[in-house]
Amino acid sequence: MNPRKLRKQITTVFDGRTHHVCECRGFRDGLPVFGWGEAPSTLLTVSQLREVDMRPNGQDPVALLVFRHHKPYARETVAELFSVELAAERRQRPGQTDAANRALRTCVTCTVEQDYRCPTSTRQCWTCFEIEQADRLGVAA
Repeated sequence: MNPRKLRKQITTVFDGRTHHVCECRGFRDGLPVFGWGEAPSTLLTVSQLREVDMRPNGQDPVALLVFRHHKPYARETVAELFSVELAAERRQRPGQTDAANRALRTCVTCTVEQDYRCPTSTRQCWTCFEIEQADRLGVAA
């Protein structure tokens, strides 16, 4: 028997509403381990949940997704899988992004909201920045 070939094990995975009987590659830390493309469709990683505007909602991981990269180092990646049934919608706070963008467009010197984002290095609009630079050059001369 080829030692590289993994022996599949039968396990049940509870996704919050139903039990799924599926084959896994074994167990790690008490959780079933699935390979790339082997996990049930009701289990998603955190990034996959975010793509569909959902969050894990405080639940513990139901299973693990373990796979190796082909390039450049053949390192192993482990991702936690969460149930879609127990996940909740992402919280969107209305106006939070508007306030953040308004703060990024407001100059710290003249406190005027600009049509563009002020550079994060100075937090000043271009007019205030040019005046400050002229003052520095005038003082140095």
